[in-house]
Amino acid sequence: MLGSSRRYAEQYRKLEVSGNVMDADPHRLVALLLSGACERIRLAKACLDQGDLARKGKAIGEACAIVGHLNGSLDHEAGGELAGNLSSLYDYLVQRLTEANLHNDHAALDEALGLLGEIDAAWNAIPAEQRQAAPAVLETAR
Repeated sequence: MLGSSRRYAEQYRKLEVSGNVMDADPHRLVALLLSGACERIRLAKACLDQGDLARKGKAIGEACAIVGHLNGSLDHEAGGELAGNLSSLYDYLVQRLTEANLHNDHAALDEALGLLGEIDAAWNAIPAEQRQAAPAVLETAR
């Protein structure tokens, strides 16, 4: 509902993501969330390389929060098996990001970034004329 869109907009303000998400349609909002999570993981990798563990932890925490919002936006009734599969993948991503944070694990960050990149590419590949139907698996479209 409208409240979900506002929640996402507030999350982006908190995470300092540029752009005007208040006017974004549901498809664009999900794209921004995916992009934001990938940016945070890349930042975490750079911070790990530089030995800035506090900043690495903050970036991973923000990535986990974004993935949590994506997971929470899934409409399991409308999305069926696809929503269930995405939810499981989002849970796995949070698990890997947590492991990366705890163990300073570059491989876990790389895996999470790769998986999110695949989701992002698939999401952005949805043709414009089909984008009205695609967000049906999300609460934001209601």
